[in-house]
Amino acid sequence: MSITAPRFRRTAAALSLVGVLSITACAPAATDATTTASTSTSTTATTTSSTSTQSTSSATTAGTTAETIADTAAAAVEFLATLSDEQREAVLYAYDDETRTTSWSNFPVTFVERAGLNLADLTQEQQAAALEVLEGLLSEEGYATVTGIMGGDQFLLENSNSTEESLGQYYIAFFGDPSDTSAWEVQFGGHHLGINATLDGAEDSVTFAPTHLGSQPAVYTDAKGNEVQPVAGMYESAFAFYDSLTEEQKAQLYQGEEVSNLVCAPGGTCDYPTGTGIAGSELTEEQKQLLLDVIANWVGLADEQTTAEALAKIEASLDESYVNWSGATTYDMTVGEGIYFQISGPDVYIEFSNQQGSAGADVTGYTTGGWGHIHTIYHDPTNDYAGAVTQQEATGMGGPGAGAPPAAG
Repeated sequence: MSITAPRFRRTAAALSLVGVLSITACAPAATDATTTASTSTSTTATTTSSTSTQSTSSATTAGTTAETIADTAAAAVEFLATLSDEQREAVLYAYDDETRTTSWSNFPVTFVERAGLNLADLTQEQQAAALEVLEGLLSEEGYATVTGIMGGDQFLLENSNSTEESLGQYYIAFFGDPSDTSAWEVQFGGHHLGINATLDGAEDSVTFAPTHLGSQPAVYTDAKGNEVQPVAGMYESAFAFYDSLTEEQKAQLYQGEEVSNLVCAPGGTCDYPTGTGIAGSELTEEQKQLLLDVIANWVGLADEQTTAEALAKIEASLDESYVNWSGATTYDMTVGEGIYFQISGPDVYIEFSNQQGSAGADVTGYTTGGWGHIHTIYHDPTNDYAGAVTQQEATGMGGPGAGAPPAAG
């Protein structure tokens, strides 16, 4: 294996987030250092949150799949070099270890045990090295989305009435040895985040299936008064698609006012229901492109080539895919309890669900339930985990379907 040094572009942002993680591990109260770290990360998320959902014909993220694999592998090797033998043993798993499927969830880390190392338990040097793995893996827009989600958890930790101990805790694990010539996986996440990225240098491929992206709150304000919306692009692209439909098409799409929970919850098994709503074959070419823009929020986390190839695969079977929608029909976060939509086909399964309640994480002046509390899931029904393992139910104190979510939502 020959791995060259990564070409990182966002070291300052990574170090800012390290400040947040270090303080989270020490005390929940806000400090000047926390404020500085949150501001830097949040500002990045604000300025780029919508960019990542643009049409692939106008994508702004350059790069190739091979570069992503090489940069991520190099960063992972450098991260491992900062660890003790005991820590390396804790972060490394066999490529086909079924823990890969049971150690991520939309439940807090206090309910479902995560694999690998808790970043809060690492030194600042180790935290910075761990975040550089994400820098190698993700596009600038994808990195802004992820750090914005993490900033939302930090916002709740500092400002909400929640006593949930898992706020601000994130874990990193590798399944298989980091390599630019063979297959391995980066798993990273906490409560509102669960990235499972399989990189295969032999096949020149990167897949993010399955991945959980969420946010609470959906909109928050950083220490300098900047408004941060980590997953604004999901709302914007979804309503752009919805608004493009005729009244007849909307009647096919719409399933009612009730906003449902995720059918295929992160870390759980699923039969990928389909056939409900409007079929891709009933859409115009323009509407199909708008639907692909929605899908790009999940498959478009890495470089331009990886995103384009993933969307091309999905587009090829889009006529056989179905979309359904429930809840609000106007993008107005002051009215109603939000939305639910599902995209289900041979090569893609996506759910977006607004959670009905804040689950004990209230902040005066902010919406932390309904529109403000988002859970999502993305699967590739034919290629989750690059086909290396079969999904099992999440482990720990509870898992999908094990009862009501705990206090952090």
